[in-house]
Amino acid sequence: MKRCIFLLLLFFTTAVQAEYIRINQLGYLPAGIKVAVWGSLTDATLQSFELLDSASGKVVFKAAAGKAFGSYGPFKQSYRLDFSSFKTPGTYQLRTGNTSSPYFRIARNVYQGSADFCLRYLRQQRCGFNPFLKDSCHTFDGYTLYGPMPDSTYINTIGGWHDASDYLQYSTTSANTAYHLLAAYRDFPKVFGDRHDANGLPGKNSTADVLDEARWGLDWLLRMHPQDDWLFNQIADDRDHKGMRIPGLDPFYGRGFERPVYFCSGEPQVQGVKYNKMNKSTGVASTAGKFSSAFSLAYSLFQKNDPVYASRLLKRANTAYSLGVKKPGVQQTASVLSPYIYAEDNWTDDMELAAAQLFAVTKKQAFLKEGQIYAAKETITPWLGKDTASHYQWYPFINIGHYELAKHSKGAAKQQLIQYYKTGVERVWEKAKENAFYRGVPFIWCSNNLTTSFAIQCYWYQQLSGDASFAALAQANFDWLFGCNPWGTSMVYGLPANGDTPVDPHSAFTHLKNYPIDGGLVDGPVYGTIYNSLIGIRLADPDEYAAFQSSLVVYHDDYGDYSTNEPTMDGTASLIYLLALKENEGN
Repeated sequence: MKRCIFLLLLFFTTAVQAEYIRINQLGYLPAGIKVAVWGSLTDATLQSFELLDSASGKVVFKAAAGKAFGSYGPFKQSYRLDFSSFKTPGTYQLRTGNTSSPYFRIARNVYQGSADFCLRYLRQQRCGFNPFLKDSCHTFDGYTLYGPMPDSTYINTIGGWHDASDYLQYSTTSANTAYHLLAAYRDFPKVFGDRHDANGLPGKNSTADVLDEARWGLDWLLRMHPQDDWLFNQIADDRDHKGMRIPGLDPFYGRGFERPVYFCSGEPQVQGVKYNKMNKSTGVASTAGKFSSAFSLAYSLFQKNDPVYASRLLKRANTAYSLGVKKPGVQQTASVLSPYIYAEDNWTDDMELAAAQLFAVTKKQAFLKEGQIYAAKETITPWLGKDTASHYQWYPFINIGHYELAKHSKGAAKQQLIQYYKTGVERVWEKAKENAFYRGVPFIWCSNNLTTSFAIQCYWYQQLSGDASFAALAQANFDWLFGCNPWGTSMVYGLPANGDTPVDPHSAFTHLKNYPIDGGLVDGPVYGTIYNSLIGIRLADPDEYAAFQSSLVVYHDDYGDYSTNEPTMDGTASLIYLLALKENEGN
């Protein structure tokens, strides 16, 4: 009842206001790019803006508003308020006439601890033993389907992470999650702390928490690739969606509490029985490549302190890669009741990354040459510059292999890989430069995941090339995630602590038990056309962001909207890398 009253009051308050200043609620680095966006629900224009010190109330900076960007989403007029030249640390507020922004900080440590904070969500997503619940779940997994063994053969696949607010588990998203965690530690080890043990419980174990978390996923991936020619793609299917519940009791699959484990057959599998469809699987390389790259990177990080474990990882990196070579193509996911799947259409990027990582640890020239061949087959991640794509059609959302391969390449070969990145960024920039939010990422399902990945590509391009031309674009995508968007909300549960963040996500943990899901990155806004076409969406409460919805794009902080407000573990893992990068930048 209190929430409903709050929402109604907020609705009537925001409905009468006409002008808004959207900021990055986490704050800004003193030497970094600092831009807010002013938007008006009317045709009003803006001449200038001021920056006020929070303690004294004095104006410490004033500048012209600059170019009018015109309409975007709910706003009829918009401007970018650039105060990058102001570098003094402190707490401030932006003001234009009678409109003020929330208070925010400028400091080198504004992002400190944020990457570790988001690890809370991944610990909460653990399957098998769950340290948040201090209980175990899904301990009967599972029985096989589509494999060379008889259907319903038992295989031990306990562990890993639940994919999102449902309890399905996908090898592709899990391997990508593990990879991002490992890469974050490799690239920015000093930003991560040690406050939890290997089981995710409080207590130090002389290992960074991010490595403990990555190993939890790696152990499960090893179970999903138990022998040279066996590779599994997912546990459970969309029958899981029958109702919200705390994990543990899932009698949906016809065999008590055991769940199906789908084999990477490389051939079409079920996609919605009543729709009389099969998915478009053509091979196993899209999954196998992700396994291989995660295992290879993990080998390089664990070989010193745990050589026996590292040896297992390297062996499976090689066998997974071999499976990808033998069976090129995509292994899409399966569904039983609905038509929604992870409809991945690309695989050469996964094999490129796998080859690059195997070269990094073995120094075998054959892997470098094969990586270059794969790189030439997908030069630009296909969604870059496009307005739409199918769900997870181009996954991961950027070509990580180009970055890893470029680090081991020289001369023309390296410059070509850098150019691939630049061309992709330019395609997004052509759209982004026309609006005040510098928004060029399409509003498809999991748009926040794309936004995070694209920001990383911009930073990687700058690191490889030394060209800072797209630094403002990268920062705008980062700012978008933390409040510089039409709704003025962070897209991460509980971050920042006193900010406008999701409070009613599509999650059983929050909806049934009021448990916080700290650090979870929600899916993000979608086109109005997508929202209106989805099955089974119904808002539970009045829409506190009603004034900012538009025919272009919508976002709802409501558990009834699984399209915009459901957190995902792979999106959160990508964000952990990005936050580690930003925290390191401040350091």
